[in-house]
Amino acid sequence: MLLLHLKFLNKIVLKQIFTSIKLLSCKGKKFYHLIHQLTGYYPSDAHLYRLAFMHKSLMYKGHNGSEINNERLEYLGDAILGAIVAHELFVRYPDKNEGELTKIRSRIVNRINMNQQALRMGLGELVQTQPQTDVAQTHIPGDALEALIGAVYLDKGYKAVTRFIVDRLMNNLDDSESPIQNDTNYKSVLIEWGQKNRCEVHFVTEEYPNKPEGQNSFIAMVYVNNELAGKGFGGSKKEAQQNGACEALSMLVGVEV
Repeated sequence: MLLLHLKFLNKIVLKQIFTSIKLLSCKGKKFYHLIHQLTGYYPSDAHLYRLAFMHKSLMYKGHNGSEINNERLEYLGDAILGAIVAHELFVRYPDKNEGELTKIRSRIVNRINMNQQALRMGLGELVQTQPQTDVAQTHIPGDALEALIGAVYLDKGYKAVTRFIVDRLMNNLDDSESPIQNDTNYKSVLIEWGQKNRCEVHFVTEEYPNKPEGQNSFIAMVYVNNELAGKGFGGSKKEAQQNGACEALSMLVGVEV
């Protein structure tokens, strides 16, 4: 029994040594330092970070037939991101009510901002897809950023991922990009939400019938999976669609905008 136990320990030690050798290879060392540059931490489990950049289009399969991609890490990172941003805003703005805090949080974690932050960090060049696509025009970079958050959490823990999110995502915003100062393009946010959640979003906009003089000229009906999710009025088609998307977001995800 003791001999078997020693053999098991030797296997673990050899595996750790082998992993270290791979890390010290030219390619592994470069990736090791790249993760440190992105997150501020050297990875203990480099596999998690490599997985964070593997898009589902690669169609990789594990030994047990399960898919190998970043979707599970993205799911985890999305939840961690929302919780940490909510807590940080709660501490930073003691004078703001629940609705105001929710509005600010939604502007930080929405797909548009996450994509912008991911591209700024250079994640667009790290994501692996098949076939190779211009990921800058998709939500893929933002998804990879959420997966990266999940990887940092699993590898380094809650305190480390909190520091990463606050330092690299929240404190990194310029004044011109402040979620408190800027209004969100609600239509774009809703469309991004639909893409991520595999929901069809479409707008039906027409002139508002029998409108009083000087009142709103257009009405926009917002449909999600062919069900009415919001309605907006405005002096232009664009304004009506924005107001309709705003109402739809409030109904669908509980975001007060």
